[in-house]
Amino acid sequence: MDRYYEYISLDLPAILTALFASIACALLGSFLVLRRQSLMGDAISHAVLPGIVGAFLVSSSRNGFVVFLGAAAAAVLAVLLVEFIHKLGKVEIGAAMGVVFSSFFAGGVLLIERAAARSVDLDADCLLHGQLESIFWFPPRNAGEFFTLATFSALPPEVMTSFTVMLAVTILIIVLYKELQLATFDPAHATALGFRAPLLHYLLMIFVAAAVVASFEAVGSILVIGMLICPAAAARMLTDRLRSQLIVSGVLASFIAAGGYASATIVPWLAGWPHSVNAAGAMISLAGLTLGAVILIAPRHGIISRRLRQVFLALRIAEEDILGYLYRKQEHGEQRVGIAEIGCAVGGSAYCCRLAISLLSAGGKILLRSGTAALTDRGRNAAAAIIRNHRLWEEYLVEDAGLQLREVHTIADQLEHLPATGLEEHYMSHTAHRDPHGRPIPELDNNKPASTNVK
Repeated sequence: MDRYYEYISLDLPAILTALFASIACALLGSFLVLRRQSLMGDAISHAVLPGIVGAFLVSSSRNGFVVFLGAAAAAVLAVLLVEFIHKLGKVEIGAAMGVVFSSFFAGGVLLIERAAARSVDLDADCLLHGQLESIFWFPPRNAGEFFTLATFSALPPEVMTSFTVMLAVTILIIVLYKELQLATFDPAHATALGFRAPLLHYLLMIFVAAAVVASFEAVGSILVIGMLICPAAAARMLTDRLRSQLIVSGVLASFIAAGGYASATIVPWLAGWPHSVNAAGAMISLAGLTLGAVILIAPRHGIISRRLRQVFLALRIAEEDILGYLYRKQEHGEQRVGIAEIGCAVGGSAYCCRLAISLLSAGGKILLRSGTAALTDRGRNAAAAIIRNHRLWEEYLVEDAGLQLREVHTIADQLEHLPATGLEEHYMSHTAHRDPHGRPIPELDNNKPASTNVK
């Protein structure tokens, strides 16, 4: 029982703070990523620092609302300065953001030093790097007293602040989902329809500032950019729909928050280190590792999947080129063609050509014998489809595109791998079923049995 009480007292409040702050940042970060304004999140995370410290110095209070007002004012001022420098100063937007957020952050550091000089209780490490380990709670040990409103109202203020911001962000997205979606993907169209895209932009920046303030206890003003961007960017690699993007980014943020907090203790223990590491640093490290893994293995946009698609496409093109070459040879009376000759004629890498020949043989489209290859019935039908596409594209390039006859063969070699359904309906209905060179356009025999007989 003491172990569970220790967990609830020392670990649960920190995990909840990290969880709520991470989800809020990930939801807002999704819009920043989709709007190509990821650096704006970095700018705001640094720019709100002087607003927070200034509000604290003026009010001498840690009241969350006062701190939020200072952060929001600094965020809006930073966004306005970025727009001013970008539009009136003709400075590239990235450079404008770099100038603004570095200047604001420097001002915040100077204000922190001023606070230290006045012996004001303002922890610079907590503001800059986060200090989840300092969040704790002493709930009642009696189970009957635990599930009461008074008990939960005594939760640490960091938990309640991060939860409130996450709830506010969720409500904002639900209520203004359509407007945010339109302003994100087509702000000009949104403005034409009567939605105030600039106003939505500033509202979004204010909420980003609120999420950054709520995340200071979790990861600090420097590392919060990782919570804003990493889950959102990873989700962007996994989906192409906004609704799914928001859900996936929230799930990834939850995994990063809980997994990062746990790994701050577990990984050093496994490595034999005597002490745990900073939880904020572990969370952002896990966020970076998660993003790196998704970049590699994402099913559609990942590096590995894209490379595999390129390999499969190269193999398909090589197979079709080989079939087309064998078909043309048969038109000239050559039933069998040497494999070395095929490799020289088709081009591409030798390995790709050999692999394509092996796949065609395994698929029953060509028959290999004594270093030569010949089309089977199945292969001839597949080859006829390729040659048909080639000669229909030649017809189009001459008749409609107006190219010279000597120019069309090379271009058709590339286009033959694309379907020519529309061209079939147009040209095969009124031509003599011959291409511009006078060669017959093959008819497809889809009912031919899939045998492997070679004459």
